[in-house]
Parts: sequence; C-alpha cells; structure tokens
Amino acid sequence: MTGPRKVTIYDVAGRAGVSISTVSLAFNNPGRVKPETLGRIVAAAEALGFEPHAEAAGRARRTHRRIGVMAPFTSYPSFAHRLSGVLRVCAKNGVEVVVYDHPSAAVATPPLLASLPLTRQLDGLVIMGLPLTEEIAARLHRQRLGVVLVDVVRNDVNSVCVDDVGGGAMVARYLLDKGHRRFAFLGEEQASGLYRSPSQDRHDGFAAALHAGGIGDEDITRRLIPHQMDRARLATLELLAQPRPPTAVFAYDDVLACGALRAAHQQGLSVPGDLAVVGYDDLDLAEALGLTTVRLPFEESGAAAAEILAAHLEEPERTVRQVMLRLSIVERNTA
Repeated sequence: MTGPRKVTIYDVAGRAGVSISTVSLAFNNPGRVKPETLGRIVAAAEALGFEPHAEAAGRARRTHRRIGVMAPFTSYPSFAHRLSGVLRVCAKNGVEVVVYDHPSAAVATPPLLASLPLTRQLDGLVIMGLPLTEEIAARLHRQRLGVVLVDVVRNDVNSVCVDDVGGGAMVARYLLDKGHRRFAFLGEEQASGLYRSPSQDRHDGFAAALHAGGIGDEDITRRLIPHQMDRARLATLELLAQPRPPTAVFAYDDVLACGALRAAHQQGLSVPGDLAVVGYDDLDLAEALGLTTVRLPFEESGAAAAEILAAHLEEPERTVRQVMLRLSIVERNTA
C-alpha cells in the first residue's frame, strides 16, 4: 500500500496557472516575479503544503548556521547600524547572515516578506521595522522558522524594541523645560496601515506630554511628509510662515530634523535662539551637525536580536522574549 502522493512543483504551477519556471523563479528570486503572480504561487504552495526538496533536506540537518536579516535598509540609514550588531554576534558564533532589503511600510507592502519562508534557505530570521500580517505570522509559525522582530511588537513573537511613545514624551518635557510654548512635529506619512509606525508613536507621546504640560492643540502642529530632507525643509518653511510659528520643532528622525535646520538657516533664524530643533536616532549626521537628538541603541538592538534568535534556535519551545532598550537625549547645539 502506498502513501499519499508527494506534492510537486508541477502541482503548484497547475494550481497557480503559471509555468514551472515561474514557480522556480518565485522560490529562488521572488523579486523578479510580478506581485500578483507571486501571490498566486504563494497561495497555491501554502494550500498544497509544498516544500522544495533541497530546502526540506537542509532543514532536517538543523545546522543553525544561516539566518536572514530583513529591513528597509535603503530607506533608512539607521538599519545599517542595527545590522552591525547582528553581524558582530553572528561572526562570534560562526553564523552566516543573508541580508534582504525590503521597501518601507511607509511606502508600500510588497510581497517579499510573504514569500521568503517558501525558499527555506534559513534557520531563522530577524525582521526589522516591518509589520507582520496575521497571515504571514501564521505561516512563519506553521513552518517553525525562528523569528525575532526589531521595532515591531507581537505577543507571540520574540522582539527587541524601544518605547517610542516614551521617547516622544521625553522630548516634549525637555522642550517644555527650555521654556517653549509653541511646537511642531514633522512626521513621516505612511502608505500602509498594517501597524503603528514609530512616527505615530513618537508624535502621540510628544503630544500627550505637551497636553499634560498645559499646551493646547492650537499650539501643536503636525506635518506628515515623505522621508526626504528637502520635503522637511519645505514643510518647516510653511510652518515658519504662520502667524504664530512654532519656536520648537521635533522631527521623527535626524534626516527630517536636518531639513528643519536648513529651513531655519534659509530664513536667517538663529538656532536654538529663534527655533529649537530636536531629532531622533543620533546618526553620524546628527553629531556632525551638532543636532540635539534622541539616541537609539541601534547596535545593541541588533546584537540583542541575534542573541535571542540563537537561543531560540537552540531551544525552540522557550518562552517568547520581549526586550525593551533604553532611550536618552543627546544635548548638542540645536535645542
């Protein structure tokens, strides 16, 4: 008596209505497949329970010597610093790191994250700054791929994060202590509503602390813009042209803060005398410009994620870990 027939790539191709070569390309180089086609292939493979032969064999060896790191690297320079922490820990432990760039959720939600587990070339995955839909989270759990999130929190997945609401409140209290009474927040506009972005959390913490300090909504202005320095410059010029312009600007990150500084200099304003500017991240850029900012422990977060993932791979059934790292204000010349 024979067992059930093993699902093949031909079955996946037939169910998805594509060629065998397209299915193979989807497994090995998903970025070259149209999103709608890739979605059909992912759905077909998931429905049929398909696993590529070589990857299943590699998983059975349980070598735990290759992990993936996925983040919007080309969108935000801060993720390179986080990656440095991952690489440091993995080099010490003899683990290979495969890096995947993924567009920011502020711009789009492309299918790479949904399709990646099908390739099964990884023992674990660190996902930085990208949301997990319920469907993707369920797929990762079913395939027992070790995952650690950075800057995104789910109760059922290991994570490393900071308190961005608390960070925004920290900036508000700092500026209130400096005597400011009119404020603006420069945030990043977001295309995807799948999760609360750091920009939203930083704004909400900032506004709540200002309200607690006696500041009304009429003295708190928010502008949401693309993540571009020049767009921040133009938005700040608009704010400064108001009848009651802000005396302090808090930017979602150092890149937008630099745009605000350019606008102040363009208008001949003294900083921080006429306008205070505070950023967030403490990138090299901030130190070079003397920008007052909130320091994020980037390398520490990457290192912590790699260590948590290594522990999970050794003991998959261990309790989910949620690590919260500390923030601090770095006071320089702009506030």
